[in-house]
Amino acid sequence: MKHVTYGEKAHFLGNDAAGTLLEYATALSNATHSDTVTLMAVDDHGNTVEASFLLTPSTVMLVESSSSDMTEPDNTTAIEHMRERIDQLRNPPAIRPEDLPVTFDGQDQSGLN
Repeated sequence: MKHVTYGEKAHFLGNDAAGTLLEYATALSNATHSDTVTLMAVDDHGNTVEASFLLTPSTVMLVESSSSDMTEPDNTTAIEHMRERIDQLRNPPAIRPEDLPVTFDGQDQSGLN
């Protein structure tokens, strides 16, 4: 389990979820994008909660190790989504000439038309 502090609130997340959340926040920041991610977490009272994180280029987040032996909440779907988005941000699809906008004179911007 990892202890994640976001804003003035702290939650426990599974190691994979916390690491992926931090990696996704970094990828979004590098691309100057934003997103919201909702994860199952354990709050400071031991309750399982849904925690939504707004990730922006100015997000401040701390992820710390923890000696907690609590069972990690299941975040499989959210982790898969974040990993897909990380891959898309790091490896954007190539733009092909037919994807370029057409100018007013009927020419695409590649000048091949």
